[in-house]
Amino acid sequence: MVDAPQITELFESHFEWLAVRENGRTHVLRRDEIDIEQFRNGALIGFVADEGFIRRLVKNIEPEDSGFSLQLTDRLMSREESVRFSPRESAAELAANIEIARLRRANEMAEALTKLFPDTVPGRVSLSGGNGRLANILFRHRGHTAAAILADVTSSLTHEALLAAAIKWLEVLQARKKDPVATVHIASSKRRASDLRRLHALLKKGIRSRIALVELEEQGGEFAARFLRPLTASELWRSKPQKLMLPDHIEPSEKAEQMVEFAPDKIDIVHSRKGETVRFRGLPFARVRRVMGRERAWFGAGTSRRPLNERSNGDLHDLVDELMLFRDAQSPSKRHDVYRLASEAWLESILRRNIKALDPNLILSPLYSQFKTAAEKIDLLALRKDGRLVIIELKTTPDRETVFQAADYWRKIELQRRRGELAKARLFGDLEIADSPTLVYVAAPALSFHRDFEYFAKMLSEDIELWRWELHENWREEIKVLARINYAGRA
Repeated sequence: MVDAPQITELFESHFEWLAVRENGRTHVLRRDEIDIEQFRNGALIGFVADEGFIRRLVKNIEPEDSGFSLQLTDRLMSREESVRFSPRESAAELAANIEIARLRRANEMAEALTKLFPDTVPGRVSLSGGNGRLANILFRHRGHTAAAILADVTSSLTHEALLAAAIKWLEVLQARKKDPVATVHIASSKRRASDLRRLHALLKKGIRSRIALVELEEQGGEFAARFLRPLTASELWRSKPQKLMLPDHIEPSEKAEQMVEFAPDKIDIVHSRKGETVRFRGLPFARVRRVMGRERAWFGAGTSRRPLNERSNGDLHDLVDELMLFRDAQSPSKRHDVYRLASEAWLESILRRNIKALDPNLILSPLYSQFKTAAEKIDLLALRKDGRLVIIELKTTPDRETVFQAADYWRKIELQRRRGELAKARLFGDLEIADSPTLVYVAAPALSFHRDFEYFAKMLSEDIELWRWELHENWREEIKVLARINYAGRA
C-alpha cells in the first residue's frame, strides 16, 4: 500500500486529469474533484465515475511516460482494477470547439426554420441550457421579434426537459419591456416531437396556446421543418395503450429467498420477466436468472458482477455485512458508496414496506414497485381505500422536470385504466379500481423539491390531481410527512 501524501503530491502537479479505466471508460477530473485520504496503513482515492462516486484502496503506483497508473481495489479486496491517470491540458480549448460546433448546428437549424416564417430573418442565434445544449433562435420582422424557437442541438434532452426549458424561456421573453414575445416554438426530432405532443396536451389551455411545436428532422445532413398541430383531448385518449410489462409469476427463486434471509427486514426482491433483482434497502446487490433450466446468481453492489458459487459464497456474506454497516441511517461514513448510491430506491424500499407512513388511506398490499409502462418505471403504484389509483413518484434531489415526468406517467396509466387494461390484469386482485382519474403523489424531502415545482404544477390540466408530499430530511431514520399540498384546480 502507498500513503495519501505520496498520491496527493502526484495529483498536485496538474489541475486536470484524464482517468482511463480497464473497461475503456474515460473520465475528465479536476484536481479538486479527486478525494484522497489516509486509511489505516494505506490511502483511499475517490472520484465520480459512471456508477456514481466510487472510493477505492490504492495498492500500488506504476509510473508511465505520461502520468501514472494506480492499482485499486475495494475494501473487501474482492475487485481489483488498474486506472491510468494522464495530465490533461485545460478544457477551455475543447469547450470552445464544442461551442463552435453547436453554434454551427444551431445556425443550420435556423436556416431550415426560416422557411416556416416567411418575411423574417434570423435575428439572434445563441446557446443556453447550462452547458450549451439548447439553441435559442429569434426571428425578426420589421425590427420586431416575430418568432422564438428553442431547439436541442445535441439531440439528447428528454421531452420533459425541452418543455420545462421552453416555458422558462417564455417567462423571460414575456417579461421584456421592449419587444415581448407571446409564443415559444419547440423544434425537435420526429420521435421527440411525438412525445412532446402528448405531454403538451396535458397542459392548461392558457400555457398550451403559448407553446407551439415544430418537427425538425435531419435528412442527409440537411434539416427539414414542419409545424405540428396540437393534439386534442379526444385524440390523446384514442391512442393505443402500451403493453403492460408484468412478470409471468411472482414466486421467488430459492437463491433469492436465501439472500433475503440474511436480513428480511432490509432485503427485498424486484421481479421482472428476465428474473429477479435482490436489493438491500433499494440498492441492487444480486441478480438471479434461470439459465437452461437452472438458477444462476451474480452479486456485486457496483458495475462489477461475480457469479455466486461455493468459492464466492463467503464474499457474498462479506458484501452483505458491508451493506448492513454502511447502508444504514446511522452509517459510520455518509460518504461511503453504498450509503450514497440509489437514494430514491432506498426511499422507495422504505415506503414499499409501509406505504401508510406516507398516507394512511393507501392500501398496503398488494403494492406494485417499479411498475413498468413499456420501458419506463413508476416508483410505486398503489390503490387508495376509495378505489382510486395512485402514482407515487419519489425524489431525493431537486429535479426541474419532475412535474412533467409525473404527468407523462399519469397519461400512460390513465390510458390503461380507461381502456380497462389494469382491471383486466387484476393488479389488485379482487379489489375494484374506481372509475375516477388516477391521482399523482410526488414525495420528497422538503428541501429536495425544485424551486420551479409549484410553478410547473399549476400549469397542468385540471384533469391531473397532483399532490406534493414534503418529508422530513431524516427520512432514512423515520418517514415523517411535514406538509402536503393539492394543486388540483390551482391557478
